[in-house]
Formats: sequence, structure tokens, C-alpha cells
Amino acid sequence: MIERMLFEKLLTKATERLSQDLNTSSKYHNSRGFEQRVREVLGDLLTEMGLSVDMSPPAQEFPDIIIGNFGVEVKYSDNNTWRSIANSIFEGSRKQGVDYVYLLFGKTGGVPDAKWGRYEECIMHVRTSHVPRFEVEINAKEPLFDKLNIAYNDFRVLSPEEKMPFIRKYAKNRLKPGERLWWIDDQPDERTLPLEVRLYTKLSQPEKRKYRAESAVLCPQIVKSSRASGKYDDVTMFLLTYYGILCNQARDLFSAGSVAMRASPVRGGNYLERALKDIEKEMIKAFDELEDALFEEYWGVIIHRNERIKYWLNLADSYAVGWIPSETLFTEIEY
Repeated sequence: MIERMLFEKLLTKATERLSQDLNTSSKYHNSRGFEQRVREVLGDLLTEMGLSVDMSPPAQEFPDIIIGNFGVEVKYSDNNTWRSIANSIFEGSRKQGVDYVYLLFGKTGGVPDAKWGRYEECIMHVRTSHVPRFEVEINAKEPLFDKLNIAYNDFRVLSPEEKMPFIRKYAKNRLKPGERLWWIDDQPDERTLPLEVRLYTKLSQPEKRKYRAESAVLCPQIVKSSRASGKYDDVTMFLLTYYGILCNQARDLFSAGSVAMRASPVRGGNYLERALKDIEKEMIKAFDELEDALFEEYWGVIIHRNERIKYWLNLADSYAVGWIPSETLFTEIEY
């Protein structure tokens, strides 16, 4: 219907008119009013070109305005910024048949103005909320897809499972020391982090054993010397970010007498070793059932299920001081 170059000239004319409107009337100084004005201006320009397009708002579709195989996503800000949160990276509501998407942005902070940009060149960040969302900016200095080493049009047709490794790698590269991703799933919708935070001390005994075992599996550094600083940090982060469980004293999960002496009331010995021995069955289940992405996150590598116990013991042996985990743990199973 319209060539791309001609459509972009149309957007330039539209933003010129919209800039005048924003400077001469406060009527459009709100998100709804501005979007409606964008529809009116684009409709008028298309009519002047002898084209007739239905400019009525679609029902919860992306992008906001659809003109043939072109789409326009409208953003508005009261602040002096060209930056905004955009749609989900999964684009589940994307209108079929839209080949080219543009961002049309109006702002009233500072000098009121309107500008447009190619959508793929405006996407500059992923905000890693429960459902990761794009962040867009007019004239972005470094578009996101340059960092991901994949073109937007190639990325958008991938399945959710195929998209998530790109986003996870991007997010991990932005983490500061001691930080962890709160999501690692390839499909975040499959597992929802509870909105309420639970206290570990309030959990049932079976729950405590399950979470202690999973933490021990993912964080073999807990066998380090009692004087090693930060050896329980990953345990705390895992429970909080993956399950929404707050554990104030993570060391008590493994070194307190209450957990070490569950199998035997006799005092003494290596409490950490005894605590791990007590949850071997739960740990074996965790080795088998925890997803690959968790091992990649916490171990830095994906290990085949059949090799996980052996790999963990090798790590634990390298960390432990004064005892050798492989000589006392998982001695009754083949691995």
C-alpha cells in the first residue's frame, strides 16, 4: 500500500504537526489525549494522500496504530525524557501482518515536542520484571539488539524458550557482585514468584528439608571453613529470589545443632557434615529435578543429571577444610 520511505515521510509530517499541537494546546498533555491526536493527524495525512484507513483503536493489540503492514506504537511523557517502558519481549498481542513498527513519542516536559523512530532502533534495554519488558528511547545511543547480537526481526519470531537465553545473558552481564537474577526460567509465566515474602522459620519441616537440600545442591561452597565470609550469600539469594523465602540466618540451615542432630541426639562432630547427611535423600531428588537453568546460574555450567552428584562432590572436596565430603556423603549410591 505504502512504501517504507513514503511512510517515514508521513511520520515526519505527523510529528511536525504534533509538536505544534503540544506547544499550542494543553488539550493533548496527557497520554490518552495525545494518542487520540496522533490518530487524527495520521488519518488526516492519509486522507490528503488519497488513502482511507480505519484509525479506530484496536482491542489490546500491539502496536497501537496499524496502517497496512506498518504499525505505530505511541508513547507520551509529562517529563523531559524520550524514554519509556514498552511492551513485553514476547509480543503476544502483536498484530499479525505488521512488518514494520515505529515509535512515535510525545513529551511535554521541557520544550514540548514529538519525534519518531524505528522501533528496533529505539529498544535500548530490557526491564527484568516478572514478564521482561522492553524499554525504549528516541535516538537511543546503543540499541539493545546490537548488544544481543541478533536483529529485532529475527528475535521477535523466536519462541519464548528461544528468547529467554538472550535476555538472561544480557541481564546477567549487568549484575553487580553479589546480585542474582530473580527469574531464570525460559518461560517466566510457568512459575510465579509469590508476592508475599515467607519467613523460613514459619515453614513446615518437610518444606524446610526440601529448601535446605536444594540450597545445598546449588551452593556447594557452604562446606567452606566457618570463617569463610559470604559462603551463605547464594543460599539467601536463592531462597529469596526463587521462592520468596526470607532466611535471616542462612548458616543455621546447616550448622545449628537443631538440624545437625535430627538423625542422632549425640553431640559433637562436624555439624555441617551431619546436617547434609540427614538430607541426602532430598538432595538426590534436587539433583534430579532442579532445572538446568538453575545449575547454569549457580554453578556456571550445565551438567547432565547423571553427573551432577559427582560434579558437586568434586566442588565440595575443593572447598572443604578438615574433611572430605566425597568420603562421607552419597557413599551408598552409584554416580
